[in-house]
Amino acid sequence: MTYAAAVPMSPVTPSFAGTESRATHLYVMVAACAAIVYLGALWNRFAFDDVAIVVMNPLVGHLSGLWKAFAAPYWTPDLGGSMYRPLTIATFAVDRAVDGAAWLHAVNLAWHAAASVAVAALARRWTNNAGALAAGLLFAVHPVHVEAVANVVGRAESMAALFAVLAVYAAVIHESIAWSTAAAVLGLLSKENAAVVPGLVVWAWLLGFGRPNRRRIVVFVTVWVVVGAAYVAVRAAVRHPFSGLEGTALMFVGESPVAVRLTAVAGLADVARLLVFPLTLRADYSPNERTLVTSPLDPRVVAGAVCFVVWSTLLFVAWKRGRRLEALGLGWIGIAYLPVANLLYPVGFYLAERTLYLPSAGLVLAVGPWLERLPPRSFRLVVAALVVLGGVRTARRVPVWRDEPSLTLSMLQDSPRSFQGPKRMAFWYLDQHEPAKALAAARLATSIFDRDATVYITGAVAAFAAGDARAADSLLVGFQRLCHQCPRYYRSSAAAAREAGYAAASDSLLARAERIGGP
Repeated sequence: MTYAAAVPMSPVTPSFAGTESRATHLYVMVAACAAIVYLGALWNRFAFDDVAIVVMNPLVGHLSGLWKAFAAPYWTPDLGGSMYRPLTIATFAVDRAVDGAAWLHAVNLAWHAAASVAVAALARRWTNNAGALAAGLLFAVHPVHVEAVANVVGRAESMAALFAVLAVYAAVIHESIAWSTAAAVLGLLSKENAAVVPGLVVWAWLLGFGRPNRRRIVVFVTVWVVVGAAYVAVRAAVRHPFSGLEGTALMFVGESPVAVRLTAVAGLADVARLLVFPLTLRADYSPNERTLVTSPLDPRVVAGAVCFVVWSTLLFVAWKRGRRLEALGLGWIGIAYLPVANLLYPVGFYLAERTLYLPSAGLVLAVGPWLERLPPRSFRLVVAALVVLGGVRTARRVPVWRDEPSLTLSMLQDSPRSFQGPKRMAFWYLDQHEPAKALAAARLATSIFDRDATVYITGAVAAFAAGDARAADSLLVGFQRLCHQCPRYYRSSAAAAREAGYAAASDSLLARAERIGGP
């Protein structure tokens, strides 16, 4: 007996309670709301990874990047050559050819608005216009999306999420293998987390949403395997020279698999907080703002486990009561978050708010139909309150990503225990030609966390510039202890130092690279 046949479910059919004209108005409202709360981003410039991925990337600086991006890694070779997101890079190349930062941010707003409309459209297939409107509006204003929308490189999240939702829509609503596959491929080329599309589709089928016949399921699965194998092969070929450089979060380097998983479980409390009550937002969850967990009795593990139990209970109750759309949304959260959860394998961060963009679509798919069952007056009041609160929090958070100084100040204020704030201050002081202050900031960063090689070499540049060769030698010893591609990194750091006006420091780093030898 199949899952759908065994469990009594309330009938769920595509809802066309309103006219198509009303549906259009619904989508316009969602798109407008998504754009309005992020209007402040039009005054943002470049911050964080924007500088390396957009400003300094030669592929983005020329329109030829539109096609050359498909044969290049996401991060440039001198920065490790990790990841493969060619479609995202291609859109940056087109945007840079059109205009500067304001245009790039405007396009980001358009991608977010499109993703919000897609979420509302998916919800509308299984609930009425009110539930779909609630889902779309809540997704549009959710504060956890700020990093993905207000920071230029966050576009990878909104692009991958949009294509993932469209892939699910095409597979589950229309049983279209071609359109679903095309959308999934575009998602994969935007960001790797679109690989969850098959899981989302299968989860929908298991719940009884638009499950095709067995033969068509076999075709779907076969296409997924072929596309997945082709993507892995192309990605491996592009990244072959840099295959050993895929990033792992610094707090996980050299740690046991058990400690990594315990820390991941502890992180579920942060995930739950950010999805349900995103009042406190951070751009940085690095050590020592968040630290490794080594004991299953640690209160942080207990808190994370409680959040997991609550989520599992809600999922079970929704399933038992036949609330299929709520069950779909709750399961969506887990499936979409799993690739970055550090549970299957360690990834390059403990937690990044931008990675909750796609999982949050599951949250609003679950909450939308629940709100729709409220009395009309209560529905309007609750949705209006949530949209206003979320919109205000989002709009107030957007300026944090205005530029490097704004972001650094936010890190120092929001994550005072992290080494990243002092590290970024070292970069800032070097840009301001205050090497003594840069050296002091780098030393503070290493005193907080001593396993980031970039802090040591940045401090060494500052020490050379300040005329303190002994301090520079000491810092470079720490750098070589951590760096696995030292000659390459010496040369890239030397080039950066020379460009910043520190020619003597650059020469010293190049001399070290020559003595070490190697690629």
